[in-house]
Amino acid sequence: MVAFILLPMAHILIVCTANICRSPVAEALLRDRLRQRGLDEWRVSSAGTWAQWDRGASQFSIDVMGKAGLDITGHRARMVDAALLAEADLVLCMEKGHVEALQIEFPTQAAKIHLLSAMTGANYSVHDPYGEPLASYQQMAAELTDLIDAGLERIIELAR
Repeated sequence: MVAFILLPMAHILIVCTANICRSPVAEALLRDRLRQRGLDEWRVSSAGTWAQWDRGASQFSIDVMGKAGLDITGHRARMVDAALLAEADLVLCMEKGHVEALQIEFPTQAAKIHLLSAMTGANYSVHDPYGEPLASYQQMAAELTDLIDAGLERIIELAR
């Protein structure tokens, strides 16, 4: 008899402010990295603390991800809420203020809410490029790529 060990499916929620620049990029990058690790069944989603529902990703975020071979044209913004937080196994935020606000508003979920940079042992906010030129979006995407690649083991560990 052969025994199979099934890894539990995890849900990782990525949070930024409007859910149109940073979090859709991080969502696509993390989903890609998990897929490369054979964790195709894991769910990655994103939301914003001040999102306008159903707004698409910013054009520069779409462009930067397209050059990386990742399509985020179907992304639609949404607000983070109690239901999303409850179903997530791990919540990764772009800014210290996001972590603080969510932990205060949703204290029962506080233990699973972290700063994305903390996955690498750092403690800083990822700059929001909204309204800035393409180069700022390229820099943001490169930073998120580095954070996700360097923090992937910790992300997987915390999400399990």
